[in-house]
Amino acid sequence: MRNISLTVLLVLLFTSGWGKVKPGVEVLRDKDFAALKGKRVGLITNPTGIDRSYKSTIDILNEAPGVKLVALFAPEHGVRGDIHAGDKVDTYTDPKTGVTVYSLYGKTQRPTKEMLEGIDAIVYDIQDIGCRSYTFISTMGIVMEEAAKYGVEVVILDRPNPLGGEKVEGCLVEDGFFSFVSQFKIPYVYGLTPGEVALMLNGEGMLKQKCKLTVIPMKGWKRSMTYAQTGLDWVAPSPHIPNPMAAYYYPTTGILGELGVVSIGVGYTMPFQLVASDSISADRLADSLNALKLKGVHFRPIHYKPFYSVGKGLNYQGVQIHITDTKEVILSDIQFWIMQEMYKQNPRIDFFKRCEKSRISMWNKVSGTDYILKGLSDSYNFSKVREYWHKDDAAFKAKSKKYYLYH
Repeated sequence: MRNISLTVLLVLLFTSGWGKVKPGVEVLRDKDFAALKGKRVGLITNPTGIDRSYKSTIDILNEAPGVKLVALFAPEHGVRGDIHAGDKVDTYTDPKTGVTVYSLYGKTQRPTKEMLEGIDAIVYDIQDIGCRSYTFISTMGIVMEEAAKYGVEVVILDRPNPLGGEKVEGCLVEDGFFSFVSQFKIPYVYGLTPGEVALMLNGEGMLKQKCKLTVIPMKGWKRSMTYAQTGLDWVAPSPHIPNPMAAYYYPTTGILGELGVVSIGVGYTMPFQLVASDSISADRLADSLNALKLKGVHFRPIHYKPFYSVGKGLNYQGVQIHITDTKEVILSDIQFWIMQEMYKQNPRIDFFKRCEKSRISMWNKVSGTDYILKGLSDSYNFSKVREYWHKDDAAFKAKSKKYYLYH
């Protein structure tokens, strides 16, 4: 009986996805670090760069036989996650390894010639969330450009896209709107892993100079997988993405949040999953949104008092976004439908007139275009711009397929 129970348990664990996926760092180790043997190595990482036993890629490479870890490069939050959000830092020393840490979120976002001097290969290992405005892939691409300039190889240790590999949404970035939150000509939701993004940037001439690139693929990942099916534990890549479902909610309200007019749950316990204000009815908003019959999502009335950020200490009401089908839902559309229905209920919520002028510029940068703002400005009728927002989806998906490492 005990043997039968154990067998059943193992079958359940396997079919639920447990143990199926090995991230790139584990595949690299399984191959005895062959791609880095005899090389002086720099590493770009953060707390998400770990193996299944929670050991940091920093320590894995520092102890790897035949590999010399000579430099660390820190994106926002630092390599160990000990830098607070938004804090700018300069060069410091990692206390555990004694290796110099160069900040790519301080005076410069680009590694300098001096930083790269004496490095043969620069390794990238960060868990991304599959959305263009989340800046880690911007850092990755910028480093690829600088590495190419100085003849340094780039090695990507691949990790899952928590949105899967099939969801593509949002128009390509247009001229005049490239920035650190829209660094490359890709959609808002791009359906690729970091390794696949790197291959596409290199292969499609999106970089100033093509680099020598090696991608260490995962083992066992499939494009249809949710993050739960990977069997990998989640480490927050930033404070407001505490779990893999938060990665799904980020593109549902992230653009709207740039305006600072309504709460999107940042400052409460459900970042990106809420939209609320002190000047609308929660019940009426939920009813009007549910009447749209959007696929894969339900809106529930909610009342809360933000602890910080927009609406701090005020009684707000609005909707909680419940994603009911991750395959069917169109994530990025949700915020635009919400804006439409909030404006219908109370025209005084005129988002673009109420926000600070500097917020308009950031909205356009995150959107990758000013067309959406111009189309929404008069009546917030999303139907007028929806086709434009999705005009590049199919073409990008077709073009990106040649860079797929997984099926």
